[in-house]
Amino acid sequence: MTCDYLRRVMVRDLEALGEEIRLYPNEADMWKCPPGIANSTGTLVLHMAGNLRLYVGAQLGGVEYERDRPAEFSDRDIPLAELEDRIANAIDAVKKGLDALDEGELEQQYPLEVGGVRLKTGVFLTHLATHLAYHLGQVDYHRRVVTGQVEGVGAQSLTMISQ
Repeated sequence: MTCDYLRRVMVRDLEALGEEIRLYPNEADMWKCPPGIANSTGTLVLHMAGNLRLYVGAQLGGVEYERDRPAEFSDRDIPLAELEDRIANAIDAVKKGLDALDEGELEQQYPLEVGGVRLKTGVFLTHLATHLAYHLGQVDYHRRVVTGQVEGVGAQSLTMISQ
């Protein structure tokens, strides 16, 4: 049951991420870094997609993926269509990774040491879900600051995870 809940939350947030990037009237705006902003929306999309594809898709679901974390923070001006593809690939990786996971595995140690720490799989997946939500909020504020838009995308919609 927990794997299903995590899957629904992560997929919802990745879908909201796709909605966020489509709201930029100018693709170049996704790559702007106003004063006080460390990472652009484009950078955060690359980072979140790479993070989930590795830690959920590859490690738990056997999805082939080789991460280039430095490129997530150095690549620029990637077109909207490619960012959408990366989000779609991350959604697929999350679904495959969490669908392959047995509930009992949540209490087992996650297969990798991350950041010098070994955690139980369930704890690490909870971290990944909150990490995704944190960066999704940053993307929402980045879009509002850069474009002047005030509308949200309903990123925290409970109806999207209530089924």
